[in-house]
Amino acid sequence: MKKYLSTLVCIFLFTSSYAQNKENFFKSFYKDFLKYGTIYGAGDISNSIEAREQTFFVRTAPDGNLYDIPQVVDNTPDYAFDYRYGFGIRKLARFNYERKPKNFYDGTEEQLVFSAPSSAITGLEYQIHFEKERWRGEDFKNHRFFLKHTGKHHIVKVESREVGKINLNYQSAEARLRLPIGEKFSISAGAIYRTHDRAYGYNPVEIWLNETQIAMDGDGNPILDPEGNPYEYPVNPWYSLGFEYGYDDIYYTSTDENGNETSDWYWVDEDGNRVADTDLEFRETVFTQLMNRFNGEAWDLLDPFGEIAPIVGADFYHYKNKFWLHAYVNYILPYHRYIKGDEAVSYLNRNNWGKGGLRQDSELEQWEDYSSGISIGWKLNKNLGIFAEGEYSKMWDSELFQTTFGLNFTFR
Repeated sequence: MKKYLSTLVCIFLFTSSYAQNKENFFKSFYKDFLKYGTIYGAGDISNSIEAREQTFFVRTAPDGNLYDIPQVVDNTPDYAFDYRYGFGIRKLARFNYERKPKNFYDGTEEQLVFSAPSSAITGLEYQIHFEKERWRGEDFKNHRFFLKHTGKHHIVKVESREVGKINLNYQSAEARLRLPIGEKFSISAGAIYRTHDRAYGYNPVEIWLNETQIAMDGDGNPILDPEGNPYEYPVNPWYSLGFEYGYDDIYYTSTDENGNETSDWYWVDEDGNRVADTDLEFRETVFTQLMNRFNGEAWDLLDPFGEIAPIVGADFYHYKNKFWLHAYVNYILPYHRYIKGDEAVSYLNRNNWGKGGLRQDSELEQWEDYSSGISIGWKLNKNLGIFAEGEYSKMWDSELFQTTFGLNFTFR
C-alpha cells in the first residue's frame, strides 16, 4: 500500500500546479486532488451457490466390518454465504452518455476511463480501492489502484489490479504523447510497462519427463540402436515422480482360478496406505495430481515478469442528445523487451519449449496485443432508442470481450 500511495503523491507533485507556501499547497491539493472526489465504503451479502443434487458416500460403521450395513454420509458441498466489503476514494469523470449506475458508489463500477486512451476531462483522475470477499467458500483480497492524468498533448496512466477469484494480478504504467485532430478525434503514441505472473508455454513436468541421456557401453562408447543412432533413455521415468513425493511401489504376483499368473506393482503412500493396485491405476489417478503439484511448485519459484513495449492509440468521440458515438483502439507493437523475470521462460519463448527443455536453435517470438471498444446510442424519436456497447482485449494468451445491445421504448 505504501508503494502505491508514494506513487500517487509523486504523480500529484509533478502534475499539480500548487504554490510553494503551505497555505496555497493545501488549497491546491484540495482543488486538484480532492474536489469532486468521493470517499466510499460499501458491501453486500448474498446466498452462495447451491448444489443441484445431493451427493453421498458410504463408510463402515465404527462397530462393524466391511460387509455390515454401512453408514450413508451426505457430502453435498455446503458453502457459507458470499460477502464483499470494500472502501476507497475515487475521482473519475463520466462521458456525457455515461450515467451514474446507482445512487451511490461501491467500487465495482466500470467506466471507459479505465481502457480508453483519452478521458472526459483534462487533469487528474484516480481510484484507490481495497476489498475483501468470500466467494463459494474461499476468501480473497482484491484491490484497484488507478491514476490517470490527461492533458491536451499527453496521457499518463498507472494501474494495479488484483481480483483473487479469477487469479488476476496485473500492473501497468504508460506515458503517451497525444495529438488532437479537430475536436472529436485524437491519436497517441508512447510506451507501456506491464507485468504478468504466468510463464506461458513453460511446462516443467513435461521437461522433466523428457530429459534423456545417451546410453554408454563399458568402454564409454555410445550404444547404437538398429538404425545406427545413439540410444537414448529417459533420465526420469514417469513413475519416479511418485518416489519424489514419498510414494513407493511393491511388486506382487497373483494367480486366478484358472491358474493364470499375473504380476504388477501396487502403490502405497508415505504412511503405508494402499492408493493404487497397478501401475496403470496409479498413473491415471495419483500421478495426475503429482504432475500438477510438481508444476505448481516449479512455477512458484519464478519471479513475476515485467516487459516494456511501444503503444499507439486513437479515440473518436461525438455526442449529441439524440446520437452519440465513442470508439477507441489501443495497439501494443511487437517490440517487447523484458526487464524483469527470467526471459528464458517468458512469453517470448512460449513456443520454444520441447522435449528436453528450451530448443537451442529457437528464436525469440514477438507478439501483438490490442484492445478496442465502442459505445453507440441513437434516440430515433421521443419513444424509441437503440444502443450497443462492446469491448475486446487480447493480452498474451488471454482474450476478454463483452457486448451489450438493445432497445428502449417508452410509452408517453
